[in-house]
Amino acid sequence: MRAPAADKAAARDPAPPLFDKAFQRRLEELIRWRRDVRRFRPDPVAEATVAELIGIAALAPSVGNSQPWRFVTVADLGRRRRVIANFEACNKDALDDYEGEQAKLYASLKLAGLKEAPVHLAVFCDTATELGHGLGRKTMPEMLQYSVVGAITTLWLAARARGIGVGWISIVEPGEIARILDVPDAWALVAYLCVGYPEEAQLEPELQRAGWQSRVDAANFLLKR
Repeated sequence: MRAPAADKAAARDPAPPLFDKAFQRRLEELIRWRRDVRRFRPDPVAEATVAELIGIAALAPSVGNSQPWRFVTVADLGRRRRVIANFEACNKDALDDYEGEQAKLYASLKLAGLKEAPVHLAVFCDTATELGHGLGRKTMPEMLQYSVVGAITTLWLAARARGIGVGWISIVEPGEIARILDVPDAWALVAYLCVGYPEEAQLEPELQRAGWQSRVDAANFLLKR
């Protein structure tokens, strides 16, 4: 018979799972099929599912265990319209940076699913959080935002595993989005996400299929010193 103390220790420190070769292959497959989605079906995503994804995202690592991520679901149609207007203005301004055929290609790209996505999710970093007591941030304060990026990636993969697509919109003004959503001054926008069920599943990135930019072999990014 197991002693009560042993049972408590087992509950506190369960045996780690075995991530075998089959799981490793499936995980790589999940990562390969994670796409930046811009085309969504109108089907709603249940609030419980969104809450579940946020819960999983909050399991991501963070500097000093500071957990600086702050999630805002944007349901108000008036606020959504203002976000869309800001995107359209920023997108028009970005187009002016290109010329000739590249400008034509940029103008043809669908860079957001803001009008179609059933869920708008803004993700902020609380730059004033006292959680973590500043550990690991004196020399690299940007680690707070990097931690939020880790949470976003975690959410993205968890969503894809459930057949849900995510699109990350960066063509917006962070300060204006913060004003539209009326969040605390210390919250810095890291991502504005569109979430919903994709119209189609594609293995290749959309920008690669459109001829904007192909993937480069990872060996080109590796240096040895």
